[in-house]
Amino acid sequence: MLTEVFSSMEAEADFDVEDSRSNNELQELWPVGEIDPKRGRFPCCIVWTPLPVVSWLAPYIGHVGICQEDGSVLDFAGSNLVSMDNFAYGSVARYLQLDRKKCCFPANLAAHVCEWSYKHTEVGTATSWDGALQLGTRHFQHKYYNLFTCNCYSFVANCLNRLAHGGSAEWNVLNVAALVWLHGEWVDKMSIVRSFAPFVTVTCIGVFMAGWSFLIGISAFCLLLIGWFVFAVYCMKGLVC
Repeated sequence: MLTEVFSSMEAEADFDVEDSRSNNELQELWPVGEIDPKRGRFPCCIVWTPLPVVSWLAPYIGHVGICQEDGSVLDFAGSNLVSMDNFAYGSVARYLQLDRKKCCFPANLAAHVCEWSYKHTEVGTATSWDGALQLGTRHFQHKYYNLFTCNCYSFVANCLNRLAHGGSAEWNVLNVAALVWLHGEWVDKMSIVRSFAPFVTVTCIGVFMAGWSFLIGISAFCLLLIGWFVFAVYCMKGLVC
């Protein structure tokens, strides 16, 4: 009799775990619309656009946002401000669509499909893509914007950690930037032009007026900028959001 009771309890426990995992899989498989740059719709994408002045000197730096399942863009545009469908600094130039199957939407601790279950829970979990983005939005609506410590990349990294995208809860400003630049796609040829034309123009004018010392100066600026984020992210834990 006792053996039957224990067997029944184990079967129910196994069913609960399997059921929660199957629910997780069903949530990931909800269909999303097509990418439509003309309407500014990029479902489940990270989007990027060049920044005025800053991108003229360092074209790899830009403004990023992350999109909901309906394609609307969310971006940390200023202190206590997360914009929706009002992408700061212009239209999207580059995008990367993420696979929801690589995310973790646990209904409870036992339903985690990532290897970072406790870290993921600590960061904040959600049962859907949009739910994770909403939590990230609420968090950054109380943050002060700072280019060096709390910026738009911080917001996207926070959302990716809540999603546990790629099974990781260790997203930061550096690997988000690398992800977009290494795997992102350009919207069209004009996006490439408006992203690099100012940099090329400024560089040509600088070399013409100041000679090769201008290139040395701009290279030093880029190295210092990258060096700051490497130091702040990996050596000063918690300094960068």
